[in-house]
Amino acid sequence: MGGSFLGRILKISTFGESHGESVGVVIDGCPAGLEIYKWEIEEYLKRRSPVSKFSTARIEPDNLKILSGIMENKTLGTPICICVDNKNFNSSDYDELKEVFRPGHADYTYEKKFGIRDYRGGGRASGRETVARVIAGCIAKKFLSELGIDIQTYTFSINNICINKIDCDAQKNFLFMPDSTTFEKTVDFLENNLKNDSVGGIVECKINNIKAGIGEPVFDKLDAQIAKAVMSIGAVKGIEFGNGFDCTYLFGSQNNDQYYFDDVVKKKSNNSGGIVGGITDGGQIIFRAAIKPTPSISKLQSTITKSNENVQIKINGRHDKLIVPRAVVVIESMAALALMDQILLSCTCKLESVKKNYLERG
Repeated sequence: MGGSFLGRILKISTFGESHGESVGVVIDGCPAGLEIYKWEIEEYLKRRSPVSKFSTARIEPDNLKILSGIMENKTLGTPICICVDNKNFNSSDYDELKEVFRPGHADYTYEKKFGIRDYRGGGRASGRETVARVIAGCIAKKFLSELGIDIQTYTFSINNICINKIDCDAQKNFLFMPDSTTFEKTVDFLENNLKNDSVGGIVECKINNIKAGIGEPVFDKLDAQIAKAVMSIGAVKGIEFGNGFDCTYLFGSQNNDQYYFDDVVKKKSNNSGGIVGGITDGGQIIFRAAIKPTPSISKLQSTITKSNENVQIKINGRHDKLIVPRAVVVIESMAALALMDQILLSCTCKLESVKKNYLERG
């Protein structure tokens, strides 16, 4: 059964369920010699951890087990397998959900597809699966940093409250929001509105210092591959690049990014978000992803049982009321993985590159 693989040259496959023994990832195609330390991945994973009263009370230590592919803190060029054991889970919280489909969850759809589902915490459809994505994303981001590529990702909005400026380090507050005034306003909103409900928001990602010419034409366009990777995250319901949907309000003369030369090729604007024809133009890649409100809420909701009985349900247990800040590093990871794969693919498309790589082997 497919669906658990991503990439063409850099290939990842995640495994594990929310209440299973462990979750993890197999990464194939990572070049040999990339320096990566266990502590780097664990620090990166901390950005995904619940850090506020609006997050789940399930706190996992997320201690890594590197099973293969890395020796003496360097990648070997062989498949990398890394996993994290699940420690802090209580499956009995979900006993009452064996026969009931939770609104907004994948319970009903998984049951219809497979005829069976892991009702304990949502199984593969749980946000717990994103641990594996972040592990792989850390390695991809380290690869990109070797090329001088930097990724900045942060909370752009929660509900209808948007940032107006960037005046602080997003990682210094629990919302991962880089606007100090908007952060305070958002905290007040959350305090007053999340007693029995949840909210969503938007995450913005900026990729800096990327050269022109990365990406594939037609079906493997870079923006399409990033979109596929980001949209594969369970909580993501939409994505836009550059001006996104706002470009529909502009004339072509307003929306076109005009080029000029000043020692290097530059643009007068970046409405395209750094990608034209599926290929980078040398500008900053910028996109925004929409995160839905988490579906596990304690308000009474209508649903059905496996025997099609109409019932009402309140979701108990430990759940996030706000997933947006924890999704920031997941979105960053998926963008890094898609970009790394496309760079590896693009760097083999020219005969000169292939010849240089081959002849250097002596």
